[in-house]
Amino acid sequence: MTTHHTVKKNTYVDSVSLMSISTKANQIEGVTQAFVAMGTPMNKEVLANLDLLTDELDAATGGDLMVVLEVENPDQLDGALQALEDLLARKNNDTGASQTRYRTLDAALESDPDSNLVMISVNGTFAAREAQKALNGGKNVLMFSDNVSVADELALKQLAHSKGLLMMGPDCGTAILGGVALAFGNAVRRGTIGIIGASGTGSQEISVRVHDFGGGVSQLIGTGGRDLSAEIGGITMIDAIHALDADPETEVIVLVSKPPAPEVEDKVLAVAGKISKPVIVCFLGSERNESPYANVTFVAGTKPAALAAVLATGVDESTLDLHSLNWPLIEEVRAKLNPEQKYIRGLFCGGTLCDEALYAALAKFPDVYSNIQKDPAYQLSARSASKAHTFLDLGDDEFTDGKPHPMIDPSNRLARIVTEAADPEVGVLVMDFIVGFGSHEDPVGVTIPAIVEAQRIAREGGRHLEILGYVLGTDLDTPSVAEQIAQLEAVGVTIASSSTNTGLLAREFVAQENN
Repeated sequence: MTTHHTVKKNTYVDSVSLMSISTKANQIEGVTQAFVAMGTPMNKEVLANLDLLTDELDAATGGDLMVVLEVENPDQLDGALQALEDLLARKNNDTGASQTRYRTLDAALESDPDSNLVMISVNGTFAAREAQKALNGGKNVLMFSDNVSVADELALKQLAHSKGLLMMGPDCGTAILGGVALAFGNAVRRGTIGIIGASGTGSQEISVRVHDFGGGVSQLIGTGGRDLSAEIGGITMIDAIHALDADPETEVIVLVSKPPAPEVEDKVLAVAGKISKPVIVCFLGSERNESPYANVTFVAGTKPAALAAVLATGVDESTLDLHSLNWPLIEEVRAKLNPEQKYIRGLFCGGTLCDEALYAALAKFPDVYSNIQKDPAYQLSARSASKAHTFLDLGDDEFTDGKPHPMIDPSNRLARIVTEAADPEVGVLVMDFIVGFGSHEDPVGVTIPAIVEAQRIAREGGRHLEILGYVLGTDLDTPSVAEQIAQLEAVGVTIASSSTNTGLLAREFVAQENN
């Protein structure tokens, strides 16, 4: 094994590009491990934990690019380095006829003063400074960057609010503005339903379910995951509600989030209750089910949220295929499982998809563990072994330190799939596959070998392992949902029709009388 370390001085690469480059670098022939990242303290800490930090790397600054390549034998190093240089060169030269590159935000704003949105994907250390510059220049901001302090987020959102602008993020993973998907997103038809989400994949899921039900999306505004915390107070969600209320293309508004801070939930609902349009509220895990406002409706999942929104536009429910739970299938799966196979293991790329399945299980089982569990007694770390019912959000920060997000590189969960299959108490293995803009070009294809190996392990142990898959996307995405589903069905994976049904099916598959 040979390891090569390089620091490219004054070489900045944005975080979205770095995730893609890192994924492709790890696929170079002969490479056993590749690490391509900016020289920030957090990235150096990751390298130290991997025992890969050298004095040269430790001296790198936040504007330097750190490269670590580990190859199987020395003869492969030159070829791997050249392949990596080609990736970096391709990124730097990837310009089209309608694309102009600027070295600074100031230069871009000066060149195009009529632009109204700045998307920020720089390292979190510099993101707040650039966002402040954009806001002071009168531009709305979508900040993909994470690792921004709560204090900076609050200051930026207060500044945006004072200027009548939207501050989306930090850690805003998706938006559809004027029909254009930004960051992660799906190809959905235009329409009259506006979505405001403090959860990225939750917003994506509602948008594709709206599309599936024949509706369309006017705008999808991401807020960032902390917006409904007590510290931030829902500033962006409230501003976005007012923006969509004034938007002539929007007839119905959907709000989606994990449970907000109670006082923030009250504040957001009070604003929603005063506007002129119907508002559908999907706060996963919230205990509220009744609304004091005539125009506000509470729903318990992403699929019901999309359905309620489409029906509010006047669609006849009798014309829709709602994919209700398949009870004959549930009974068939239950009959295949041994009595000791009573647990679910969920391995998710999408945080909200994990949350929805988690809350479905919590409604019936007490022993539900997760890295995103609110109850400290049932929390797991990235290094923890699964126990009882376990649902893992593999896109959480602890899993992605120094690694691409699993929506970009789903191979990060392959080893875990095989590990879970070896547990004789596991009856159902649940996975999501997210297609669309920004996601891996074939998330199912890269996972099939691990699925086949998991099935082999269970079969040799005298067990049936039920593998349940859900593909988030539309017929307009590349690859299409149909293509991804066909690959899964070819190896015997059961397909769920929505995120909501995924959680319910997994729960019912193992809900035997002895549980």
